[in-house]
Amino acid sequence: MRRWLVSALLLLQVVAFASVAAQQVVEADIESQATANTKPPAETDVVQSAQQGWTPYQNGWELVSEAMANFQKIRAPLYRKTKKQIGLFGTLFQYAIKALPSLRVSAPPQEHTAPVISGPLLEGVKLLQESADQNNTDAIYLLAQLNFFGNFSHPRNFKAAFDHYYRLASYGNSSAQHMVGLMYATGLGDAVERDQAKALLYHTFAADAGETKSEMTVAARHLSGIGVPKSCETACKYYKRVADKAMVWFRSGPPGGMSIIPEAHRLSDEVGGVYGEGASVVSSGINALKASPNSDAYAAIDDVIEYLDLMSQKGDFKASFNLGRLYYEGQRGLERNVDLARRYFATVATTYWRAKDGRAVDQPKPQLEKYASKAAGYIGRMWLRGEGVKQDFRNAQKWFERGIRHGDAQSQWGLGIMNLHGLGMPKNVSKATELFKASADQDFSLSHVALGALHLDQGTPDDLKIANSYFEAAARWANIEAQYYLAEMIHHGVGRDKTCGMAMAYYKNVAERAEPLVSSWAEANQAYEDGDYELAFLDYLMAAEQGYEKAQNNVAFMLDPTQSRLPLPSWVKRQPPKPSLLQNSALALIYWTRSAIQSNIDSLVKMGDYYLYGIGTEPTLDKAAQCYTGASEYFQSAQALYNLGWMHENGVGLTQDFHLAKRYYDQALETNEEAYLPVTLSLLKLRARSAWNTFTHGRINSIRDEPSPKKDWSLSEWIANFLKEDNLYYEDGYDDYYDDTVAGSDGEPLGDALDELDGVIESLIILGLVSAILFLMYYRARRQQAHRQAEENARQQQQQQGGMQAQEFPQPGNANPDFGQWAAGAAVGH
Repeated sequence: MRRWLVSALLLLQVVAFASVAAQQVVEADIESQATANTKPPAETDVVQSAQQGWTPYQNGWELVSEAMANFQKIRAPLYRKTKKQIGLFGTLFQYAIKALPSLRVSAPPQEHTAPVISGPLLEGVKLLQESADQNNTDAIYLLAQLNFFGNFSHPRNFKAAFDHYYRLASYGNSSAQHMVGLMYATGLGDAVERDQAKALLYHTFAADAGETKSEMTVAARHLSGIGVPKSCETACKYYKRVADKAMVWFRSGPPGGMSIIPEAHRLSDEVGGVYGEGASVVSSGINALKASPNSDAYAAIDDVIEYLDLMSQKGDFKASFNLGRLYYEGQRGLERNVDLARRYFATVATTYWRAKDGRAVDQPKPQLEKYASKAAGYIGRMWLRGEGVKQDFRNAQKWFERGIRHGDAQSQWGLGIMNLHGLGMPKNVSKATELFKASADQDFSLSHVALGALHLDQGTPDDLKIANSYFEAAARWANIEAQYYLAEMIHHGVGRDKTCGMAMAYYKNVAERAEPLVSSWAEANQAYEDGDYELAFLDYLMAAEQGYEKAQNNVAFMLDPTQSRLPLPSWVKRQPPKPSLLQNSALALIYWTRSAIQSNIDSLVKMGDYYLYGIGTEPTLDKAAQCYTGASEYFQSAQALYNLGWMHENGVGLTQDFHLAKRYYDQALETNEEAYLPVTLSLLKLRARSAWNTFTHGRINSIRDEPSPKKDWSLSEWIANFLKEDNLYYEDGYDDYYDDTVAGSDGEPLGDALDELDGVIESLIILGLVSAILFLMYYRARRQQAHRQAEENARQQQQQQGGMQAQEFPQPGNANPDFGQWAAGAAVGH
């Protein structure tokens, strides 16, 4: 029975291989036919002229429509990777499952096996090829996209994609020129050799034709000097073009502009940085996430939503409001859902206002009035913008007026917009200005922008200064419209000095913020979450060429062959090797470099690793040392400081110096406390080597004890340092234990005022004690001085009395002639 089963399985595999071989023969025939029938660009019969443009219907357009109908029959995969963290036990269970034998009967893997296409995909490709033979530009572009991105599960063939793009680019198609420039810049799939000059040429052609992505690419290249000398003016010119388009798109939305959900992020940040949690700059030192184990800082968004929904069902209006705001604003990993947002906001509003007459409840819960007014502002904004509901200015006004009664800033802005533009009411600029000012006093960024625009329209020097201050206040909250206004003012020298660098930086921010218009971030993130890493890599690569630092970091991170991970045996991991597309260390070094140019410290350290170990390039120790030195400035990267210490310890690329090595190790520990174990072990080994070097009289500079300079503090400095240390002692000890504050009648916490009063009293007491001690010391010194003066006077009196006695009784001797007379007189007297 067992032999029969094995024989049946082998027979099925033979049939499968036979069908695959047959399909490969069919594909080879199709490719050969396509190659034979393809016309060169010089023989094209595409109807095009400079005056009339492209004809509305080209030859073969029916075949393109039929091919698209075939593609619509292909079902997209429904599998989605879960984003919820599975925890330690779930991870162990997965590894245990992978470690079990699969019991599958399969043939050995075959090298260079051509992928197979069949069914509607095969029929669609045939139709597109037939249409492309008639020089239909849509068909050529679709074939290029199929081979480049692998749409509809089509196998990727970068050489074929380049041929199609190049053919279409010769016709003047800007989208194809952009893709040709991309492939020359990256050398994807070895379709062409990397050539930055040709890449810049094709991107420039596409940018001059109005291709937005190429405009950003050309701007980024002139900014960083990639294949061209740096030019702030040229970069500013192209970034301004994209920023102008971005603002037209942004303002084409409902009142308030388009809703933008930022999608740009670094993949490495999800694991604590390129070196892991605690070892990377983004997760160590001052950037470390210092939260208690019970904090929600480590919670997944799904867990946060679940918890808030549970609390909302229990009647917690704060949880309902937070849920509404999360769903309304959206974020990466949480799609925007205005219907759910309106439901949660309505829950908070109806808790405060009765549904029948709209009057407030008699005895509302504490802070319910505040949250209800904010919810009213969001509901009014939805009616104003027509989000999830049909646009209705009357309902918007009703909800805005409810929020304004309780001082809601968003409601004041919304009603101000309606008065300014006459939405459902007559225009009233003065009333709108009053509402904007009331809202701006609460630091509402949209009101800052509205007021800044009003003052900018006046044009007087004072108004320009006021407009600039409003725009800067809104730019603090990353408001895209405020950044655009500032860029325009600086670029044209209106109310500000003309500064190319600052104007270009603002234009760049505006251009990169308009992600849905100019970039492929959403598609890249979705592909990465779905597990299609090759497609995600291609989309990140396109964004990286446009100058997005986070995309450059992502491309390098996906290509990095030295990611810091716990090495596991192959029989435990059982993971397939990286596809050839993701095995390009030289390209990884390029994008680590471009990310480092945009001030990413971890990328700069990675550059040093590549130059040190010769990854993607020849080992260049002096460049590695330069990278580590640059990353270690201002004690930013403990990893860079540790690497410099290791290089000095072993004499790799730097002079072997044990004393300098110890200094760098100490600085690494000072920068990042989590480096205690590796630094301590390295110091133990270093001290042993230094001791042996000293004992054997080696030529290496051994560790020496550095004298600690002592400073003589004055009395004022001593008191100031004493008070500073006292404050630090009390601030550090109790913040983690006493988080709750007692609120006063105005709702403001009392703890801060009481703490400040206690601090003042303690300072006065300490100063009084110090003054008393100083007075006692002064009084003691005066008493001692008086005592010494008294002793000196007494000593002088004794000396004077001794002199008088010497005159009454002369000293005997030959030197004193009076002694004989005195003695004779004394004898006569007796």
